[in-house]
Amino acid sequence: MSELIRIVAERGDLAHVALLGWALSASAACALLLRELSAAARRFDDFVRELQVFNRRGRALRPIDEAADDPPRD
Repeated sequence: MSELIRIVAERGDLAHVALLGWALSASAACALLLRELSAAARRFDDFVRELQVFNRRGRALRPIDEAADDPPRD
């Protein structure tokens, strides 16, 4: 391992190694960010779906008199 470091240092490719490290870490951070973003979108979709079920049940339980007073919904 130390020989590899010595060869890289002698050839002056240290900047390339640093650039590769930066690119790999930036790509990994981007992948983690996209994974978290998709998980958050999935959780929000589940929340909206449960809210829709809750509203449907609430409408079904209302007495007929109150339902007749409401304007028609699309």
